[in-house]
Amino acid sequence: MAIIDELFKYMVDQNASDLHITSGAPPYLRLHGNMVPMNYKDLSNQDVQGLVFEILTEKQKKTFIEKWELDFAYTVSGLGRFRCNVFMQRKGLAAVFRIIPEKIKTPQELNLPSTLLELIDCDRGLILVTGPTGSGKSTTLAALIHHINMTKDSHILTVEDPIEFVHQNIKALINQREVGVHTKSFANALKSALRDDPDILLVGELRDLETIALALTAAETGHLVFATLHTNSAAKTIDRIIDVFPEGQQQQIRTMLAESLRGVIAQTLFARLDGQGRVAAYEIMKCTKAIGNLIRENKIHQIPSQIQTGQKFGMILFEKYIEDLLEKGLIHKADAFSFLGKDVDDGGQSNPEVKKAV
Repeated sequence: MAIIDELFKYMVDQNASDLHITSGAPPYLRLHGNMVPMNYKDLSNQDVQGLVFEILTEKQKKTFIEKWELDFAYTVSGLGRFRCNVFMQRKGLAAVFRIIPEKIKTPQELNLPSTLLELIDCDRGLILVTGPTGSGKSTTLAALIHHINMTKDSHILTVEDPIEFVHQNIKALINQREVGVHTKSFANALKSALRDDPDILLVGELRDLETIALALTAAETGHLVFATLHTNSAAKTIDRIIDVFPEGQQQQIRTMLAESLRGVIAQTLFARLDGQGRVAAYEIMKCTKAIGNLIRENKIHQIPSQIQTGQKFGMILFEKYIEDLLEKGLIHKADAFSFLGKDVDDGGQSNPEVKKAV
């Protein structure tokens, strides 16, 4: 057992989502969204290097020394899988580790809106899951892929950096590829994927123009494509994709997007009012004929109004979803209004500080 495994065990016992270790500070946990220092000594650069390098392969060590950054996944038997990022900072080495549960939860266990299962019940098109870092995008995607795996005879091909949730073949055949291990890049993997007879593609992140263009082509040519972006709303997601391309190509991309996009699931996480973890809020857009026309005609600013009037199609804006969470007494008013950009005197309901971990 590696020395850092003890920190991982403590992280899991505390129900933390992330472990941070950095030169010049004690380890920190992220508990329900808050950064909490552990009752532990300040780590030196040598301490951090010893903890991290013990779990790296020789190839990973070489990659880190060359690039000063490294993404990889690490598994502790009986405990879980961890997504790891190692980097350099002013005082030396640092690393962040995020827990990836071994058991993939179903959409029902995650309380995902039922309309999401209707959204993915199709044979082709592009479905985007968006949100800031740590908003639960990977967990939502894993649940949706797991649902398809349990219900459809299909070939699912994923391209991830790194592989996070590990899927087993149930009804579907699933091949998972990791950038830097099984393929050179997202773009290379997508070029190959079109020759690999997939029914469904999962792209861990749409990072650049080439990857976005290949994902759109795959969606247009009869594949169901899932992908993520770091955007905060459905409308901003459309803008982000189009703005990646040169101005001379943007009308063509609008047309492709209007034809191939099936929907956008934007999400964020809030601390629960009862202190028992976090709860997700969603904005859901389905690409109806009306929204497809808005995309094609470059009237992206009108999309929120279409979502607002599209409740019969299962669409919902963040504002409405968050309002419902507030009415149910699930989240702090101050957190909700801060996310929505509103001012509020919440009468002391703001998220209390989490006490220092023991």
